[in-house]
Amino acid sequence: MDWWPWCDPAIQTARRDQRPIFLSIGYSACHWCHVMEHESFENAEIASLMNEWYVCIKVDREERPDLDQVYMSAVQAMTGGGGWPMSVFLTPELKPFYGGTYWPPSARWGRPGFREILAGVHEAWQHRRQAVLAQAEELTGHVVQVASPIVSPSALNEEILKNAMSTLIRSADRVHGGFGTAPKFPHSMDLRVALRCWKRFGSTRRSELGPASIPADTQRRASDAPLSAQISQYSDEMLDIVTLTLDKMARGGIYDQLGGGFARYSTDERWLAPHFEKMLYDNALLIPVYLEGYQATGRADFARVARETLDYVQREMTDPQGGFYSTQDADSEGEEGKFFVWSRAEVESLLQPADARIFCTYYDITTDGNWEHKNILNCPRPHDDVAAAEMLSPTDLESILIRCRETLFAQRSERIWPGRDEKVLASWNGLMLSAMAMGATVLGEPKYAETGCAAANFVLREMQTSEGRLLHSYKDGQSRFNGYLDDYAAMIAGLCDLYQAVFDTTYLDAALSLAERMLSQFWDDAQGGFFYTSADHETLIARNKEIHDNATPSGNSLAATALLTLARLTGRRELEDKAVATLEMMSGQLARIPNAAGQALIALDFLIGPTHEIVFVNQASQPDARRQEAEFQTRTKAPPILFRLRQRFVPNKLVHCRDGDITDDRLPSTIRSMLSGKSGQQGLATVYVCWQGACHAPLVGDSQIEEGLCNL
Repeated sequence: MDWWPWCDPAIQTARRDQRPIFLSIGYSACHWCHVMEHESFENAEIASLMNEWYVCIKVDREERPDLDQVYMSAVQAMTGGGGWPMSVFLTPELKPFYGGTYWPPSARWGRPGFREILAGVHEAWQHRRQAVLAQAEELTGHVVQVASPIVSPSALNEEILKNAMSTLIRSADRVHGGFGTAPKFPHSMDLRVALRCWKRFGSTRRSELGPASIPADTQRRASDAPLSAQISQYSDEMLDIVTLTLDKMARGGIYDQLGGGFARYSTDERWLAPHFEKMLYDNALLIPVYLEGYQATGRADFARVARETLDYVQREMTDPQGGFYSTQDADSEGEEGKFFVWSRAEVESLLQPADARIFCTYYDITTDGNWEHKNILNCPRPHDDVAAAEMLSPTDLESILIRCRETLFAQRSERIWPGRDEKVLASWNGLMLSAMAMGATVLGEPKYAETGCAAANFVLREMQTSEGRLLHSYKDGQSRFNGYLDDYAAMIAGLCDLYQAVFDTTYLDAALSLAERMLSQFWDDAQGGFFYTSADHETLIARNKEIHDNATPSGNSLAATALLTLARLTGRRELEDKAVATLEMMSGQLARIPNAAGQALIALDFLIGPTHEIVFVNQASQPDARRQEAEFQTRTKAPPILFRLRQRFVPNKLVHCRDGDITDDRLPSTIRSMLSGKSGQQGLATVYVCWQGACHAPLVGDSQIEEGLCNL
């Protein structure tokens, strides 16, 4: 195959020769991309036809999501669906006229054969070109219309969150957890929305706070309404749904029971058989869900899953320079899942007989196998039930399982590993910054903060130009491609979260710099919200404005979240105005399609509040608490009592930590307005809590602080 990258010489070749372009968009961990590569692109006969009739361009969708968005709209319009590999035929003017996803080399399974498609498109281009060009114009018009959706606005209020809660309840699977049927995706953002609805409408009885629950300066944009009689019941159901889902996923095959980390999705409704690739973004989004589940329920197994997943990312997905890699493939040695599955005979050959029997019972390992004659490790029975059946204490059972897992993990590590895509993407790294920061704060593990700092430093050093432009992708010592909206937004949010873990204003300064560039290059002055590509980006047939969440949060949802957080941390009101305007632009979707707007709903919950701005003043005489807390204080400058607050589910909070020895005039300029005047009292630990534009009397000493923070 004579593949071109997406570049001007390829496009000019198509125009000079008047040949259509065949555009193939895929990604390294895509199983069917590899299948089509092997079946068709490596087939000499098919490759010869492609090289003769077309200018063939191959694109990594993770490097060029802008192209993927534009041409996916065309494929969806033509076929009613989409996916990867995405295969699109374009005119030399880059207008799509025919496309689909995977095509086998010859017709089968009801799919047309790729040979026949190549011949048919060539014949149409040669003999019916005007009809082809007319179809291309029509499709391009559709793509342009989809790129800038116009939605009717709705008031930003709690009614949107109530409607979202109702929608999630209707789509929840009450048997296996999750939402909808197979194939099942984790729906990380929806689970976080569900927890916020439980907190707002159930555990904290927010409705009793009345109109002050919405900031006074936002009331012009919002209206409040009384709760229905069902809201309290629904909010309890929200927690049940989240708990069931987190439990079932953690015990399913979608979770790597030996090495930690989650696969992309489950092919069945009970989370047993995953599509085995592991994506950085899925794990970055699931870690905060499990940590919030731990905060809300106190379940130690949720904390364990978060910790194991963070450890997996540190061990297998972190570049020595600090950045996070993108994906691990599903395939090894040409077989999907081969690295991860086991036969019973293998397990019995590695473990002592008594241990093997218990391990096989616990992890559903049978002679016949539970998936394609092999076994995917999963835990269909709760831990305590197995312990009781084996007449063991839960602790003794766990000791057996730990040594068995260590043995099998060591043996698995000797296998041929799946491929790993070692490119570093700014957007996905931003998501993982937030996960690492939250892991550090909730679990009290400084190593996660250190990993987050190393990744942030890497992106800011290697993936940012001297003019402050963020670049999207780094690999093999080279950074490429203009940063997209989600690169900026995810990095801003991640830097804000990292600041609140280590209280180094370098990260807030970097977030402000990125925010200013995001506003200057991506903001839509006419309609509000942000375009996906910058003003100085390559001109495509459409300039997208992304508002729907997919596997990752939409760029506008992330931007609203990031700007709200940064505005409240720094007192920069103009940033909050842009965040609110973005949510107003998206408000119609939030009201009508809440299950496609989870991240924006998280931002709306934050905006409505109450959002607590908390300043801890460290005093040198403050006594240390537990050893773990004292170590965390030493390495992150956080007081022990802050660690205890972070173990509670208080999602809408912002935290500063001020050294009591620093005078106001020596405070960093980025946070001076937020910390000035907040000094230690009586030589004791002191906490200031503000919300809705009002600061309250300081809490002085551990007992006052404990009592005051328990009411958040």
